[in-house]
Amino acid sequence: MAIYVDTAIITEAQLASQWGWVGGITTNPTLLAKSNFSPAVTLQELAQIIPGELYYQLTASDFDGMVAEGKAAFELIGQQTVLKIPATIPGFQAVAHLSPEIPCAVTAIYSPSQAVVSAEAGAKYAIAYVNRATRLLGDGFALVRDMANVLKKTNTEILAASIKSPEEAVQTLLAGAHHLTLPLDVLQAIALHELSQQTVDEFAKNGRGIVS
Repeated sequence: MAIYVDTAIITEAQLASQWGWVGGITTNPTLLAKSNFSPAVTLQELAQIIPGELYYQLTASDFDGMVAEGKAAFELIGQQTVLKIPATIPGFQAVAHLSPEIPCAVTAIYSPSQAVVSAEAGAKYAIAYVNRATRLLGDGFALVRDMANVLKKTNTEILAASIKSPEEAVQTLLAGAHHLTLPLDVLQAIALHELSQQTVDEFAKNGRGIVS
């Protein structure tokens, strides 16, 4: 399992990298638009912060444009690149073309059948938007469960996105997701619990250690 930070803000990525348990960075066009730098500069900076995978989402909508943009992203980012490619007919075609050379993740999946096509096209990851799927379809966890079932005998793993709370993160993993990508505030929240701090405070008040 890997946990990614979902951001294109340099300072957020730097903070997450200091924790030591964040495995990579996912971005999308909306997140890149929030950066103070151009998309190219932002991606180059992010690649220097965390040595794990760096996801870039293609903005082209046609096959030729996707292929050209995917290759350009790989030249810019290098071996850390994972291309996020939308679950469309041209998108699946681009995944089949690019995946032998560049890891691909099919994004915006809303049906198990799209996960099947993702695997057949050679995608390394199939991305489910959990909270958004719950809002639009009624049950994002059911989508993840169904995706996990149809992907059991494939090499394609589920990356869950659009997660708004620690509880949603845990339920997503229990439903069968392999990896999570979380915004910084949810990343912080999954590591904290008020009872943990209360216990630490009690030990600090009543106990002694080698530096106390």
